[in-house]
Amino acid sequence: MTDTPTLPAGYEFSADPDRVDAGRVHHWLSTDAYWALGRSRDRQDLAIAGSLNFGVYETVSGEQVAYARAVTDGATFAWLCDVYVDPAVRGKGVGTALVAAVREHLRSLGLRRVLLATHDAHGVYEKLGFAPLEHPGRWMALHFE
Repeated sequence: MTDTPTLPAGYEFSADPDRVDAGRVHHWLSTDAYWALGRSRDRQDLAIAGSLNFGVYETVSGEQVAYARAVTDGATFAWLCDVYVDPAVRGKGVGTALVAAVREHLRSLGLRRVLLATHDAHGVYEKLGFAPLEHPGRWMALHFE
C-alpha cells in the first residue's frame, strides 16, 4: 500500500453523518453518477440511513464537495459505494484522499475485507491498495430488476 494521500489545503474530511448534505448528494448521484442515474430521493435517503457516510467539505464555507458511503456489519466486511466528487474540485486529489480516509476509518473497525465496484477508476483505487478479486468465480450476485 502506498502513502496515505492527504486532502489539499482548504478541505476537511468528516465521518459525521449529520454533516451530509443529503439533497446535494442525491442530486449528484441521480443526475451524474452512471450507477445511480434516476435514483429517487427516498431511495437515496434510505441508503444514507443504512450506511456509514463520509464527506469532504470546504473548511471556510462548510460546503460539501465529495461523498462516499460504506455498507458494513462493522465487524468483518464493508462495501464501499457511491463515491462521488463534485466536478468543480476534480483533479485536485480530493477523491483519492477521501477514499484513503474512508479506508483508514474502516481499517480502524478491524474489518477483514472491503469491496467496491468501478467501471472506470481502477487506477485510483489500486493506488490505495485495492486489487481485482483473487477468485472472482467464487462471487455471485442476485439482481432484483
